[in-house]
Amino acid sequence: MAHAAPKPGMRTTTARTRTPDVFSERTHQAAQWTTAVGLGLVYGYWAAANNRSGGPITGWNLLLGFASAFVFAALYMGVRALASRVRRELHALLWAAFAGCAFGFLYSQTDAAVLRSAGMSLAIAAAVFATLFFRYYTHEDAAGHRIR
Repeated sequence: MAHAAPKPGMRTTTARTRTPDVFSERTHQAAQWTTAVGLGLVYGYWAAANNRSGGPITGWNLLLGFASAFVFAALYMGVRALASRVRRELHALLWAAFAGCAFGFLYSQTDAAVLRSAGMSLAIAAAVFATLFFRYYTHEDAAGHRIR
């Protein structure tokens, strides 16, 4: 199949260009808060459901769910704000610690043994660290600046 030859003076670059950002800064802020609150509510419901083990919903169960949701959302926003400012090793480590702790707490609500909960959360944290370190390592230049 034939292709058109480039015209003289025509630029033939293969560099990718970013898509334009059509949303305002206010919209991005609202999306960040909505994401944190939404994830927190899902996490809180999951923690409360694991804790009650299919039993009746009680006031303490609701309190656990909302407290878990609040703490998860606050920590998520904190890690999100802090992680983007650090180098790739610490960036991956922060998210791995967050994911490992979050999973460990959920797993401990199922009445599993403490050592099993700790072991499972360490396994999850190690997998998250390996995945994110690879991602951040391949998306930064040698000086540590993110390629956008």
